[in-house]
Amino acid sequence: MNRILTGVLILIFATSVFAQNEKNDGKIYLLVRADDIASFHDANIGCIRSAKEGIVKSIEIMAPCAWFPEAVKMLNDNPSVDVGIHLVLTSEWDEVKWRPLTKAPSLTDANGYFYPFIWGNADNKNCLLNNPWKIEEIEKELRAQIELAQKSIPKLSHISTHMGFTGMDSKVSELVDRLGVEYHLKTEKMLRVKSMPGWDKAHSTEEAIALFVENIRKLTPGKYMFVDHPGINSPEMQAITENNIAQSRQRVTDVFTSKAVIQALNEKGVVRISYADL
Repeated sequence: MNRILTGVLILIFATSVFAQNEKNDGKIYLLVRADDIASFHDANIGCIRSAKEGIVKSIEIMAPCAWFPEAVKMLNDNPSVDVGIHLVLTSEWDEVKWRPLTKAPSLTDANGYFYPFIWGNADNKNCLLNNPWKIEEIEKELRAQIELAQKSIPKLSHISTHMGFTGMDSKVSELVDRLGVEYHLKTEKMLRVKSMPGWDKAHSTEEAIALFVENIRKLTPGKYMFVDHPGINSPEMQAITENNIAQSRQRVTDVFTSKAVIQALNEKGVVRISYADL
């Protein structure tokens, strides 16, 4: 108990110091995060390319996914890349499915897969909240994911959550915070960052780059985060039919590695940070 309490106090103090320094130094800090490495081979390629050739500083790995071993190798081969465990309780695509690492019947459908969604209409049985989930099974599963990731990637620095599931119940949010302290991993609540606008209205890659550059130039002193999902437009991701995912995730990779975007950040004097930098 004393170890956990000490950890909590250290994290609170470190967060307060960084927030105060950021407030006083007049600099612009930006954390660019790439989510969902391990979900697809092409996501692995897109995330690593976005870090090696682009502006990504932190990458989130999903332990229950099929391409986890390849993602682990790629991340360990690139030791300068900050890594977080992207905790998973859903499996949203129709064409590819993920199962829990533990026996967790209250978290899975009749086929043993995670439910596609957390939230939904009252009559939608494809949502975790519309089924009798158990907090003890969530804890056991999240521990298994964290421990597998820590064993595989010693530099793991933080926790994030897939599809923002901490919002499903205060007990789940408190659990994730507690696990962060116990496993010495930063959590999203520590960051106190503003969300940076992206390129939601873009109809092409060129327009997306132009909008992102414009938003970079509008930044004022403070701490910001931008999160998206790099990928590659290839047959693997084209097999996911929903929302033209292959094209949209290739666009993310193209923006993250754009020379115009990198130049805009440098000209603006933006300090690119990761979770580990905190």
